[in-house]
Amino acid sequence: MPLKVAIQMDPIGPINIDADSTFRIAEEAQARGHTLFYYTPDKLAYEEGRITARGWPLSVRRVKGDHFTLGTEEVVNLADFDVVWLRQDPPFDMGYITTTHLLDRIHPKTLVVNDPFWVRNYPEKLLVLQFPDLTPPTAIARDLATLRAFRDRHGDIILKPLYGNGGAGVFKLTSDDGNLASLWEMFAGISREPLIVQKFLPAVAKGDKRVILVDGEPVGAINRVPAKGETRSNMHVGGRAEKVALTDRDIEICERIGPLLREKGQVFVGIDVIGDWLTEINVTSPTGIQELERFDGTNVAEKIWQAIERRRGL
Repeated sequence: MPLKVAIQMDPIGPINIDADSTFRIAEEAQARGHTLFYYTPDKLAYEEGRITARGWPLSVRRVKGDHFTLGTEEVVNLADFDVVWLRQDPPFDMGYITTTHLLDRIHPKTLVVNDPFWVRNYPEKLLVLQFPDLTPPTAIARDLATLRAFRDRHGDIILKPLYGNGGAGVFKLTSDDGNLASLWEMFAGISREPLIVQKFLPAVAKGDKRVILVDGEPVGAINRVPAKGETRSNMHVGGRAEKVALTDRDIEICERIGPLLREKGQVFVGIDVIGDWLTEINVTSPTGIQELERFDGTNVAEKIWQAIERRRGL
């Protein structure tokens, strides 16, 4: 039975169809006979008790430069849809958080993926705090003295914005680097948010593994290797994707976190593992589907839709 599917995402025109996970999700939905509607987050609204979106019926195709067609613009009531995808990229700011509050009002009658309540309460760098034995030493603080004390205890550190993404604003600081206070001043000048600091893991030189989980179960992984001279392995900043197998430690981590993800409606999740340590649990707009499908030949998008269809009783 076909589903009515709305996709809340950043503008579809500039995406890379060979890498974008949302495109692959839409492509698989269309192949399964589901109908698509597309809108951007700024077109989401609350109107006198209804949650509406101004957008377009959508069809997609794997043709570079001609990868989508839009129908006539219309305003829809999202409660009339079977599934709404929450897929815009961070930053995880008040605009992002507001969309989760609005989508809360139609979920679960309309299935919002991932569950917006828990996306709001489990952003990438905070959910890992529930599993301190799986993570490297970590602190979250706005206070410079606390950040300095953490470095004094652990030596080389990684400092980054708490709600950033894509490797932006991530710094490696050695134990004697004199820039900690300057970076703290810079971040404090542009944001009231705390920073997150973790013990530096030298194993990152061999890669930062992205493990993809579907409804709490691991379906595979890719390894993201930093470019020469870089600490960051994010593909946004030049990281190289490599084929990699799941290790016993990866499976152990997934077994620990998987039941919670499944219980909280986090259908599509990407976790980051460096060496033996879990560093992030990405629930807002995880990526990596297409790279994993090319390396492993696994139809990850199909597994995601099978999980959604089960939740819709199909």
